[in-house]
Amino acid sequence: MLAEHLRELALLNRGLDLSLTDRRGPAGDRSERFHFPGGARDFVALLDGEGVTPVHPDVIGFECEDPRMAGTLEVALRWRDCAGERVRGFANSRATAYGTHLEGLRDGVAAALDAYARTADPVEPAAAPGAPAPVGPTPIGPELVGEGLTAVVSVKLDHPEFEGSIRDVLGNHPVRACVAEAVREHLGAWLEEHPERAAAVVARILRGARRS
Repeated sequence: MLAEHLRELALLNRGLDLSLTDRRGPAGDRSERFHFPGGARDFVALLDGEGVTPVHPDVIGFECEDPRMAGTLEVALRWRDCAGERVRGFANSRATAYGTHLEGLRDGVAAALDAYARTADPVEPAAAPGAPAPVGPTPIGPELVGEGLTAVVSVKLDHPEFEGSIRDVLGNHPVRACVAEAVREHLGAWLEEHPERAAAVVARILRGARRS
């Protein structure tokens, strides 16, 4: 448990270089080092693990400061060609079950993907035999973007507001808009710069929408 906690801290704070030594065993000391220069990008790669087929090989990530929420934010994300989602949120290096930072992540991802899909007009999956053809592009809302998504959103705030019975929900209201705007801007730029990978991501989202 201690090793897992130190690993998480090192992933969320790229400047940290931590080590843990167990001196209890008769065979001598056992040590493990925790240092991740890639920060949240490394966290996403670790969550995906081995044997996962990514829709795009690179992990999309960025970090920025926003005075409107009196803090900084770091986001990393990648889609994979399998079901389910792995989305993790943190506030001041503390794991959160829900909150405005996670809402902002989904809002921003949906806005960027929907805008790109409408302007790029990617080919949508074919309708089933006998089914009516879809009219216009499928809207991409926050409820659709999680399928196949691995993501980490970490905010560091001067005055975090934790809510819920065990204080695991972030309640700072300005955070949602700040995270959403930053994600929309940075993910939107990545989509424009990598049209082939962007088309693969949008197609992945639309396949999940057709199945739901």
